[in-house]
Amino acid sequence: MWIKERTNQLKQRYNTECPYEIARYLKIHVMQHDLHEEINGYYKYDRRNQYIVINVNLDQHLQRVVCAHELGHAVLHKHVNTPFMRNNTFLSVSKIEREANRFAAELLISDDTFFEINNIYDLASLHNVPIDLIELKCKKLF
Repeated sequence: MWIKERTNQLKQRYNTECPYEIARYLKIHVMQHDLHEEINGYYKYDRRNQYIVINVNLDQHLQRVVCAHELGHAVLHKHVNTPFMRNNTFLSVSKIEREANRFAAELLISDDTFFEINNIYDLASLHNVPIDLIELKCKKLF
């Protein structure tokens, strides 16, 4: 529940659910770049500066989801370098990635809509998010 509490704090403090606006308030630089097709985006911390880089080739709805996921890394795992961990250690990054996905789900999908709409496809369409994110939110909500 701590991830839900953290996202709720951010939404209340900045009066928005928009990952781009929250990143701006937190002084996290969000940039778009032409990345390889297998890379949706990444988060980087460098000398007290934080960056979210999003693949410009994604549609705007997926870019928003990627921004929310990477914002999750910035908020929950500020100093963690997952590419380094993945390539140079035997440590698993799957928990970190799941937490960032959970952060994105909590940020982008309101609890109230689950009581109004009970079809995951309609919910995904309403929120412009992948069905996987709706399913992740469902698991924690019910």
